[in-house]
Amino acid sequence: MALANENYLKTPEIYCFDEIEKRVNAFKLVHPNAKLIRLGIGDVTRPLPNEVIHAMHDAIDEMSMSESFRGYSPPQGYDFLIEKIVKDYRSFGISLDKESIFINDGAKSDIGNIGHVLGRDNIIAISDPVYPVYENATIMSGRAGVLTDEMKWSNVVYMRCNEETNFVPELPTERVDVIYLCNPNNPTGTVMKKAELKHWIDYAIENQSIIVYDGAYSAYINEPDVPRSIYEIKGAKKVAVEIRSYSKSAGFTGLRCGYSVFPQELLVYTKMGENVMLNKLWTRRITNYTNGVSYVVQRGAEALYSRKGKIETQELVNYYLTNATLIRNELISIGFEVYGGISSPYVWFKTPNNQPSWKFFHQLLYENQIVATPGIVFGRTGDCYMRFSGFSSREETLIALERIRKSKY
Repeated sequence: MALANENYLKTPEIYCFDEIEKRVNAFKLVHPNAKLIRLGIGDVTRPLPNEVIHAMHDAIDEMSMSESFRGYSPPQGYDFLIEKIVKDYRSFGISLDKESIFINDGAKSDIGNIGHVLGRDNIIAISDPVYPVYENATIMSGRAGVLTDEMKWSNVVYMRCNEETNFVPELPTERVDVIYLCNPNNPTGTVMKKAELKHWIDYAIENQSIIVYDGAYSAYINEPDVPRSIYEIKGAKKVAVEIRSYSKSAGFTGLRCGYSVFPQELLVYTKMGENVMLNKLWTRRITNYTNGVSYVVQRGAEALYSRKGKIETQELVNYYLTNATLIRNELISIGFEVYGGISSPYVWFKTPNNQPSWKFFHQLLYENQIVATPGIVFGRTGDCYMRFSGFSSREETLIALERIRKSKY
């Protein structure tokens, strides 16, 4: 008899964003002619940069000739892309070696898969509200324990992250082994400054913990005291894995490419207390479980580091950031309590009169034909909050804000 991994049964049968889509589809059945505007899910809408398109066309042409055809990618990724990443880090004062960089098919995969090289008995810390993948990966790996009456998992440490902390997670009050951090934060759009992040590094060094640092939105940082990389903080290479993505900065949500950094200084330990390089464990995993990201996509990613590629990427980021700024300013002018939207494409705001998130979701949907993300899908602390994103078009963003303005919330 083949047995199921019953930990998978503990996660929601429908992923949170699929639940949103289910409710939107129910609305569309009754209102087929409604002009919906999506300010919710964090998918991008602008076309790929021209430099990426040209590079991928050239790569396709290479694949059509036997002398330049490429098969499997090296599991770690092609040197031509890794070398560009190393050079990019060097441009803001961070020295990394090529062996530390691993090309992936987007940040989400590595965020979930890193648990495969970590012991089952690790205590995991996540914030609440939280990007659901951090919690679900912990549940599916069998590390979460049991679900309590408070709808939290018994073996997970939930770091306080609410209006009292300005929706920035607080350090755990107890010892934990693995900490998931996202900076700029998804879903709240808030950021940790260098001085704040230094406390996390010190904590991790003192407790021999590791930090899984999700930097998927690092390209949106435009405040001088907010680090673009955790490795700007002294000692971070000893305790932090940094995971990056080209999805939200360069429109790669459909191409799937990013990278993770596993510094060779970063150690984990056996039950006997012997240290092991996490980099080596990760290398063993990827050589057994992946044949790499396609050559064509990696050539597209490489093009982002050209002079024109950098300009075009920054134009995309500025476009989405401008949308977020418009949303943030309009909500503030109306009187909403607002967070994020400065160094992030996400704007997090409190619902009128503390309405439950799903209730206000339906109000926006049925009265304004606007799709938002209810904060409750990110955890109980997220209830009575909503997330808007700047990833819609400028035209639709302005129309949505006009609809909200006329509603006089």
